[in-house]
Amino acid sequence: MSDLKKMYHTLQQDPFPADMKLTLGDQELVFRKRTWEIDGETKGLRYGENPDQPAALYELAEGQLEVGGVKFIGAGQGLVSALTEEHMLQAGKHPGKTNLTDVDNALNILQYLSAKPAALILKHNNPCGAAWTDEGVAVALKRAFEADRIAAFGGAVVVNRKLDLETAELINSVYFEVVAAPEFDADALAVLKKKKNLRILEIPGITELETLSTTPFLDIKSLSDGGMVLQFSFRNAILSADDFIPAEAEKDGNAFVARAPSKQEADDLLFAWAVEAGVTSNSVIFARDGVTTAIGTGEQDRVGCVLLAVTKAYIKYADLLASKELGMSLFELKLKAIKDPEMKAKLADIDKRTEEARGGLPGSVVVSDGFFPFRDGVDLCIDQGVTAIAQPGGSIRDHEVIQAVNEAEPQVAMVFTGQRSFKH
Repeated sequence: MSDLKKMYHTLQQDPFPADMKLTLGDQELVFRKRTWEIDGETKGLRYGENPDQPAALYELAEGQLEVGGVKFIGAGQGLVSALTEEHMLQAGKHPGKTNLTDVDNALNILQYLSAKPAALILKHNNPCGAAWTDEGVAVALKRAFEADRIAAFGGAVVVNRKLDLETAELINSVYFEVVAAPEFDADALAVLKKKKNLRILEIPGITELETLSTTPFLDIKSLSDGGMVLQFSFRNAILSADDFIPAEAEKDGNAFVARAPSKQEADDLLFAWAVEAGVTSNSVIFARDGVTTAIGTGEQDRVGCVLLAVTKAYIKYADLLASKELGMSLFELKLKAIKDPEMKAKLADIDKRTEEARGGLPGSVVVSDGFFPFRDGVDLCIDQGVTAIAQPGGSIRDHEVIQAVNEAEPQVAMVFTGQRSFKH
């Protein structure tokens, strides 16, 4: 093994102490470092953000913070930080920071999706595919995977119901690094353990996530100068479709009112807004029938974020066609098309059908984590066949944005969330 490859297989020596105390005014929180007995050794995190960064995981062991009359999540309510050897059904190559933070962000989203079986695939702390359905976690995972086969490679799978054999077989047909569920069927676990490097985590608290959805935790943002910004964690105010606010605005004495969403549109907006809680800002999410059809993340401007999401949707749609029809990825097809006229013709056909289908976006709804400062982003969504939009509202140009959806044919629905969902 080369020296470069060795760094990814090396467990960093953990120099951090066993305990950590945080004092805020007259309140004290005590944290304990999480380690596991694996292969006869005591091991903490594999490494941090990168292989040359030592890291440690701490669990809140004593205390419960109360700030401004609001009680925060306290000791004994841990999920990822509370994982023991009993929950680590298979350690695989041993988890590092990014493995566990991917799972943690999945739980952050799933706390708002308890009503139905749901499946998430995460990569680099962002969902690349998400779905929920009354048809069960296997169907949800298949749809989440097909939403973005490309990004799913090497990702983390998290579901909110017992993981069954059908779901396990789907997981084993692809390369994933982590799988987490509240419980595993015995035959499903046996199948998953055939992949020796797969980290398999049982987190019983997933079934109780809804109870945490209104309770904040202390969110600490560390600055590069060693300083810290403390904040209440984001709390989703849209827990049912009835929580959406009618989109209305006034300008120069004129009232502007958007169409209300249908029941299906409202259900998809509710699902997409829940997923939005775990997506890096600026971001927009397209969704249809309980499945993400495009996720645009981390852009500096909102119209650029919509453009990114649309571009990704077209690529993912073409890739899915190539996989189902030719058994290869879009990029493998493009490589073959350089020298093979038959493959070039097949690529042209897939590109043509992708354009005609507009990347599978028509019929989708869209949520945006921040308001639309101009109508340009909304117009782009409408061009792709979007039927409903949810956004925080509060822009001085809300009337122009409402005009955009009202001028669409057919008319597009819009609601406000009344809150922003930035995540940086």
